[in-house]
Amino acid sequence: MMRFILTLVFAAAMFVQAAFAQLETSPLGIKSGDETHAFTVEMAVTPEEIQQGLMFRQELAPDAGMLFDFGMTRQASMWMKNTLIPLDMLFILEDGRVIAIARNAQPGSLRSIGPGVPVRAVLEIPGGRAKELGIEPGDTIVHPLFGNTGG
Repeated sequence: MMRFILTLVFAAAMFVQAAFAQLETSPLGIKSGDETHAFTVEMAVTPEEIQQGLMFRQELAPDAGMLFDFGMTRQASMWMKNTLIPLDMLFILEDGRVIAIARNAQPGSLRSIGPGVPVRAVLEIPGGRAKELGIEPGDTIVHPLFGNTGG
């Protein structure tokens, strides 16, 4: 029985690891005042990727994150189910402007987190980074998704 349980745990871990490995990464900037903070983000685009999010991650580098692309502007509701680390959630309008920030979302919480207005995307970064970098609502996310990279 113990061998069976260990096999299931190993299989689940491999599945989660495989899900992480499949996500495309992309450079992203957060323009705050005169500074632009550089991040490398994983892109969550499909419903399955969006649902999985950063669940089960035990760490997230200070310059890493996940950008949730909803494909259109819509109401967004996030939660921290099965999320092991605190996160800052930046809610982003179609033009890349940050409309709201949920800071240090509590790991494992089932509380629904949303800005109360439709958004195009959500950026999750390590909890506390937005405050540390001085990121506030009104700042701009620079990424091809928002058509504001100048390229």
